[in-house]
Amino acid sequence: MELDDLSAEWLSVPELADRIGESASRVRELVRQRRLVVVERGNPPVKCIPVEFVHDGALLKGLAGALTVLADAGYSPVESVRWLLTESPALPGRPVDFMAAGRDTAVKRVAMALAF
Repeated sequence: MELDDLSAEWLSVPELADRIGESASRVRELVRQRRLVVVERGNPPVKCIPVEFVHDGALLKGLAGALTVLADAGYSPVESVRWLLTESPALPGRPVDFMAAGRDTAVKRVAMALAF
C-alpha cells in the first residue's frame, strides 16, 4: 500500500501546529530533536505528518519514544511512519491506534523486537 493511502489526512507543519496549539517553530524543533517525524509529499514537496499522530489535541502519548526505538532499529522517518500506520499481527492492529488507546508501552515493546 502506498504511504499516502495509510493516513486519513496529512497535515503540514503549520496545520499540525494549529491542531496541537503550538507554534510551527516548536513543531520543527520536535522534528530536529527526532521526537516527531515528517515525510515529504506532493510536488513541490511539503513536509507532512499523518493526522493519526494527533489525539485529543496533542501529539500521541509515547510517540517520541516509539520513534526513538524505531530510529535505533535503523528505520528511516518514512519507514517509521509506514510501520506505525500499518496493521501489525503482533498487536493486532495498527500501532498508532494502540497508542491512541493508551497502549504505547505495548507498541514500544513490539518496536524494540524489530532491532533484533
